Amino acid sequence: MLYYLFAYLEQFDIPGAGMFQYISFRSAITIITSLIISMVFGKYIINFLRKQQIGEEIRDLGLEGQLNKKGTPTMGGIIILGSIIIPTLLFANILNIYVILMLITTLWLGTIGFVDDYIKIFKKNKQGLTGKFKIVGQIGLGLIIGLTLFISDDVVVREKIINNTETTQTEIVETTDDLEEIKQQFTHDIKSTKTTIPFFKNNEFDYEYLVKFMGKHSQKAAWLVFIIVVILIVTAVSNGANLTDGLDGLATGTSAIVGSTLGILAYLSGNMIYADYLNIMYIPQTGELVVFMSAFIGATIGFLWYNSYPAQVFMGDTGSLSLGGIIAVFAIIIRKELLIPILCGIFLVENLSVVLQVSYFKYTKRKYGEGRRIFKMSPLHHHYQLKGYSEPKIVMRFMIVAILLAVITIVTLKIR
Repeated sequence: MLYYLFAYLEQFDIPGAGMFQYISFRSAITIITSLIISMVFGKYIINFLRKQQIGEEIRDLGLEGQLNKKGTPTMGGIIILGSIIIPTLLFANILNIYVILMLITTLWLGTIGFVDDYIKIFKKNKQGLTGKFKIVGQIGLGLIIGLTLFISDDVVVREKIINNTETTQTEIVETTDDLEEIKQQFTHDIKSTKTTIPFFKNNEFDYEYLVKFMGKHSQKAAWLVFIIVVILIVTAVSNGANLTDGLDGLATGTSAIVGSTLGILAYLSGNMIYADYLNIMYIPQTGELVVFMSAFIGATIGFLWYNSYPAQVFMGDTGSLSLGGIIAVFAIIIRKELLIPILCGIFLVENLSVVLQVSYFKYTKRKYGEGRRIFKMSPLHHHYQLKGYSEPKIVMRFMIVAILLAVITIVTLKIR
């Protein structure tokens, strides 16, 4: 909103109005605003939740310090949602197709998580929203994202059309003053199902390669494959973040690290100069996503103020499903979804630990008559708790690993 107000005021030569055209300036203002909302207003929301006795029922799993958490307010994800949505509406270009998709993702999964928490707390149903309804909701979001990226004319990838020719790029620039004319001679915008592959020199993979056997229909079939991949990623990452939310500050801190990395990647992908220098896909309009991700980072860091050990509030599914979904959709939009196993390695390991534990238990029960376990408890962070590690130590070590994975993710831009 303020973005459009200052764009209008700029024509009157009001000092400072032009600053709002710069993504870097708006991102800085956004992260500060998000921090203020989450830290200042978060306190009042926590007090309100406590007065309403909106506390999570803690199942006794025999973990150290677990009983001390009983009665801690949950549904704190409301703080995160507000701290993301409000600054984004104020400082981002809300007509940008990618910003619209990110806002839809935030509200969609936030609503599903809120309903789940509501059923658990007010309906006294510990199971909450049944798994199949969550999956349906996640699939629905995946369809919306995938179909929008397929249908919208604003979703394009800009590719070079001049490489090694007799007419060099330097000569064209020297003889042409119009920037748009230069862009037209250098590049063209296309609908594409290409994405980024880490560690490879020619680091672009086209989903069309998987359906080449379909001949002239392969391009449309590639979008069908892409949409299926979107659904799988949204479901997996949002559930992974949900499973990671088991220790004070773990999901919040990990998400802040992942979000910061994605913000850097979005800035590079949305900047023609940096994209050309790094030889990565240039995706027009994705630079605006940096403003949204700034709100995300501010919201998670601000929430960590209250969620760090010992937590004064839990985010609940209201927050955890949203965090995972935002990360998944953001990575898909900037065509970095194949980097998720590296960048979101913590979420991946937490997810796998549950899958392996359940699968192995069922297999051994069927074969030996009694179920056996790989880990003392899953998700993985509970395994380390039962091994005697303190909660803050587990969280800190997981976050250190998350930072290392974030660095590796960024390094993949040049290591190929």
